[in-house]
Amino acid sequence: MTLSINMIGSFAREVNGLRIWESTEDLTIARLADAWSRHGILIFRRQSISEDELVAFSERFGDPNVIVREDWKSENRPEVIQITNMKDYNGNSIGGLGAGELNWHTDQSYVTEPATGSILYMVEMPKDPPVTYWANLQLAYDALDSVMKERIDKLNVIYDYFVRQSTYDDEPEMSDELRQRTPAVTHPLVNIHPETGNKSMYLDPTTAAGVEGWETDSGQKLLQELVAHATQPKFVYAHQWQIGDVVMWDNGFLMHRRDSFEPVKNRLLKRTTLRLPADRHIVPKGALAE
Repeated sequence: MTLSINMIGSFAREVNGLRIWESTEDLTIARLADAWSRHGILIFRRQSISEDELVAFSERFGDPNVIVREDWKSENRPEVIQITNMKDYNGNSIGGLGAGELNWHTDQSYVTEPATGSILYMVEMPKDPPVTYWANLQLAYDALDSVMKERIDKLNVIYDYFVRQSTYDDEPEMSDELRQRTPAVTHPLVNIHPETGNKSMYLDPTTAAGVEGWETDSGQKLLQELVAHATQPKFVYAHQWQIGDVVMWDNGFLMHRRDSFEPVKNRLLKRTTLRLPADRHIVPKGALAE
């Protein structure tokens, strides 16, 4: 089967001719890794994989990370989390993120060394599934005028998981243990891609508490302005899900969001989160907030 990588929209790429559950030669993985690094998102259709196969495929691109949410982990593989609104026999959630709308965000901005690779596999979904959107922050940065670029190039943004968790539906109150494990951190607002040399914003409005050194209102106003700019349709890819889809994206220069859906309709995805090589991907270097 011949591998092809085709453009969708303004930046996403769809990969055809690959069965993820089969052994893949190093040359093919290298080609995929290069495409992922440069374009930010790859889509694979009609896949049927186990959690072991999802982890094995993920390991070809980076180091799978075990996230801070113990309650979202699969019982079979700790590297896999379940994104779902489904509950067990006792009425307990079997994963996270429910059925409500998820606003624009970037995974793991709330830690100093984020694992920026995400691979998401669709297992079960409603007949009319919610759409997931990705915004390309590199393209958005390129389109800023020179005055704004100079204004933001040296800024750091404060991120706090407490701010993010408050937006989730069907969530318990943050525990003291989770609070201690997720202190507020800062990340540069602008980063440089190690291979292409292109600059990109790093934004997560769902988790952002402000701009370091700025008054809260002024910082939030700037961030809102940048998010509004970055989420214009010309910078966004909208994914229409099918059962068996695998989507891998780079949080180093993409944001994403999801539409809401009816809570009575089941939706289940499996996700791995990867530490990506810093010589190939933007990996923001953070610090604890003062």
